[in-house]
Amino acid sequence: MIPAEFDYTAPDTLEEAITAVSEGGEDAKLLAGGHSLLPLMKLRLAAPSLLVDLRKVPGLHGVQREDGTWRIGALTPHAELEHTPDLGVVSVAAGTIADPQVRNRGTIGGSLAHGDPASDLPAVMMICDASVTLQGAGGQQRSVSANELFRNYLETAIEPAEVLTEVRVPAYDGWGYSYQKFNRRSEDWAMVAVSVLVKQTGDVCEDVRVGLTNMASVPLRAGAVEEALRGQPLNKESIARAAEQAAEGTDPPADLNASGDYKRHLARVLTRRALEQAAGLP
Repeated sequence: MIPAEFDYTAPDTLEEAITAVSEGGEDAKLLAGGHSLLPLMKLRLAAPSLLVDLRKVPGLHGVQREDGTWRIGALTPHAELEHTPDLGVVSVAAGTIADPQVRNRGTIGGSLAHGDPASDLPAVMMICDASVTLQGAGGQQRSVSANELFRNYLETAIEPAEVLTEVRVPAYDGWGYSYQKFNRRSEDWAMVAVSVLVKQTGDVCEDVRVGLTNMASVPLRAGAVEEALRGQPLNKESIARAAEQAAEGTDPPADLNASGDYKRHLARVLTRRALEQAAGLP
C-alpha cells in the first residue's frame, strides 16, 4: 500500500533533528532504520505529517567497549550487533531478527524507541540492565533504564522532542547466556522468545535473569523463575521446576499464530531450554 502524504527532512546535526521534531508537533516522527515505522505507514496505521531522518546525524553509529560497559550508538544496525560476538546474548538475539536485509537496515535505537513487545531486543535489554541516553532541546540529556523504558504497547518513556542517542549495556564477562525463539518462519516475529543470563559458582546459581518476549503488552522479566533459581544448584531438575513458573504474571496476546495458553506453554518450554543452555547442561 501507499502511505499518506508526509513531509521529509534529513538534518545534518542532532540539534537540528531535535528542533525539527519539536516544531513538527505530535504528528512528527523520527526515522532511524524505518523497518518498524514504514510498514505501519504503508498500512495507514501510522500517518505522520513529518519524518525527521537521522541518517546524516554524526556520532550515532558504532559499538565500543568502555571499561565494563558497551556503548552502542542508536543508529547501529542489527547486523553489526550480530557480528560483535563479545556482546553475548545481545549478539545472539540480533542475529535472529528477520532477515539479513532487515538486519542491515534496522537499528537498535529504532527498535527500542518503537516499543513493540514482540521485538527481540527490548527484553534482552531488560535482563542486561541496559540504559538508553535521551537528548532533548538545549542539549539536555537523561538516562532511562530499560526496565523503566517500556510503559505500554508501543509506548515508551521517550518524550516527543527527545532523541535516543545511545544504549549502554554492562559487559557480562563469564556469564552464560541463551536466546530461544519460537516462530513459524525464521524471518517472522517471535510467537514467544526467552532470553537468559546465568552466573554460576560451581554448580550453584549465583544470579540469573530471564526475559520474556511477546508475553504481555510490554517485555517482561520472569521474576518467579529468577527467585526460584538464585542460590540453588543448577541442574535439569531445578531448572525444570523453576521454568514451570515462567508464565506467572503474564498476559500474552492471542493472535492468528497462537492462543494465550499456547504462548504460556511455549514460555515454560523455552525458559527450560534457555536455562539449560546458559548453564552449559547437555
